[in-house]
Amino acid sequence: MTTIKLWNSAARGKVEFAPLDPANVRMYVCGPTVYDRAHIGNARPAVVFDVLFRLLRHVYGEDHVAYVRNITDIEDKIMDRAKERGVSIAEITAETTRWYQEDMAALGCLPPTHQPRATEFVPQMVAMIETLIARGNAYEAQGHVLFEVASYAEYGKLSGRSTDDMIAGARVEVAPFKRDPMDFVLWKPSAPDQPGWDSPWGRGRPGWHIECSAMAGELLGETFDIHGGGADLMFPHHENEIAQSRCACPEGGFARVWMHNGMINVDGRKMSKSLGNFLTVEDLRDQAPGEVLRVALLSTHYRGVLDWTEQRVSEARDALAKWGPLVEGVTPGEAPAVLEALMDDLNTPAAFAEMHRMARAGEVEALAGAMALMGIEAPHAAKADGALVESLLARRAEARAARDFAAADMIRKGLDEAGIVVIDQKGGPSEWRPGPDFDPAKLEALR
Repeated sequence: MTTIKLWNSAARGKVEFAPLDPANVRMYVCGPTVYDRAHIGNARPAVVFDVLFRLLRHVYGEDHVAYVRNITDIEDKIMDRAKERGVSIAEITAETTRWYQEDMAALGCLPPTHQPRATEFVPQMVAMIETLIARGNAYEAQGHVLFEVASYAEYGKLSGRSTDDMIAGARVEVAPFKRDPMDFVLWKPSAPDQPGWDSPWGRGRPGWHIECSAMAGELLGETFDIHGGGADLMFPHHENEIAQSRCACPEGGFARVWMHNGMINVDGRKMSKSLGNFLTVEDLRDQAPGEVLRVALLSTHYRGVLDWTEQRVSEARDALAKWGPLVEGVTPGEAPAVLEALMDDLNTPAAFAEMHRMARAGEVEALAGAMALMGIEAPHAAKADGALVESLLARRAEARAARDFAAADMIRKGLDEAGIVVIDQKGGPSEWRPGPDFDPAKLEALR
């Protein structure tokens, strides 16, 4: 069996993956802060690490892989949103967590083994903070508890940043009670109208970074195999996780392999609300089925920047329109070349290239197996009224022959909106097939 190779951000290179215990492979991935609709940037790590989860289950067995993806349900943004809407924090987090899980399921993501909420693990966070204070790695100041970065000599090793770069990159809060600007909050006081928990340092709530360390340690152990997340989390979040976890438990190694997916641009520009190119998964699901969005998200290697464009979605739609009819009713077979591509640091572009080759060669069992391995559900081929489509195409051909291009374009637009894929042939009649988002009602409306 070929060994899985993964890019380890900590090692700055590709390594052969050897789990601590092949019967208990463990992975932690940073999940969402639940205060709003998930955007396409939230979806990328969920889909990328779902592919890795599926690969690990394929290689080591479904019952031998534990995947944890947390839910951050206590954070200032959540409190602000609850206040803005005049509802409870619990209402906000329950609603947005449900939205997130529905969106990820629509993208073909399996539920993780564990989906812990931060608020369920506050006692473990308090215990870890107490340990850090006792070991001399943290200190209390004005109701806050801060991690003393200078106490951990390897701080910055994951990201490879200098102290000046780290201060700039972290946008550190300058506070008079900090011993050093780089020190970060483990615990902070809560006002009477804010959520809080009793602690040795007074009523308060945890800082953001401590939750992942506490939950990973509780659910996966002091040392586990893989920690994943977006590249934007490498510093300071993952850097801080490493520092506090290794100082609280020097005998443990925390995560052995660190994996980071690249960011997403939209039409060549960084996604932001101010630019008007902020895309939620809900918006995108209105435009294309989840399986199309999944293929588009995997079309670029996970470590690269993904440029989200209409063309990328169109190409994903076309690929599924070709693959779907081929694999309908087919029993999935082995797809060794696709498996090999995924075992080489999740090389999904290479996997897709092989799948296109399989489709051309008529290797339908292997294609079905490849789609199953990558979590791509074949779109159900809805039956189209062939006589109606043929009559519309005939009317379009007549309009084009009469040089009535406006009428011809209107017919083509109607077919496109109904999800009928039309392939014009040079010197011959147009070919057609129902696409993955075919809508019989919209086709019927064209009569």
